[in-house]
Amino acid sequence: MATTTDDRIRTGHVAQTTPYAWPWNGVLDATGTAVLVVEAPGDSGAIDDGGLRNAEVVVATLRRAGCIAIRVLTRRVPSTRPFGGAASAFSAEGTGEIPTDATVSSQGVDGFFGSPLESILRRAGIERLLLVGAWLETSVHSTMRTANDMGFECLLVVDACVPGETDLVANSVSMIEMSGGIFGAVGTTAQVVEAYAQEGERA
Repeated sequence: MATTTDDRIRTGHVAQTTPYAWPWNGVLDATGTAVLVVEAPGDSGAIDDGGLRNAEVVVATLRRAGCIAIRVLTRRVPSTRPFGGAASAFSAEGTGEIPTDATVSSQGVDGFFGSPLESILRRAGIERLLLVGAWLETSVHSTMRTANDMGFECLLVVDACVPGETDLVANSVSMIEMSGGIFGAVGTTAQVVEAYAQEGERA
């Protein structure tokens, strides 16, 4: 991991992200980086504990490095297929909510729709976003696509997300990676932790 002449800024990439090295410009430092913990209505009993544990690890690592974490609560559009009850989809019994620095609520599946999320990110000078949460193919995916359109550099931490339907994971990843990364890049918990743990040591 290299550093620029300005010691406050770390340069480099999260290892082995696809389909390109993330972030695209090699600016990896915590300044200007946030993690979004996206949550959608659903049955908390159906949550994959592995995805939840990975999300907890990602958020804890990034916060130690100096990144901000924002909990994004989304709403189910009435016409969409049901995934369960009305409980939060990303809070496991005995685990509770993943600690974050702020919480916003949207008015739809997209975390930016009818919420102050963009203004919060702009005021904080955020340029890079890592996304974790549930459900992968609905709220997480929709929020990531909008973030990309707004100019944020996005990384989906795929094993820190929970799908509503496991058969749709490959398609969800493919949509992000198509055309050289039309919506951003995809990485894993281990890769993110390796990159940002080093940043945390410098913080």
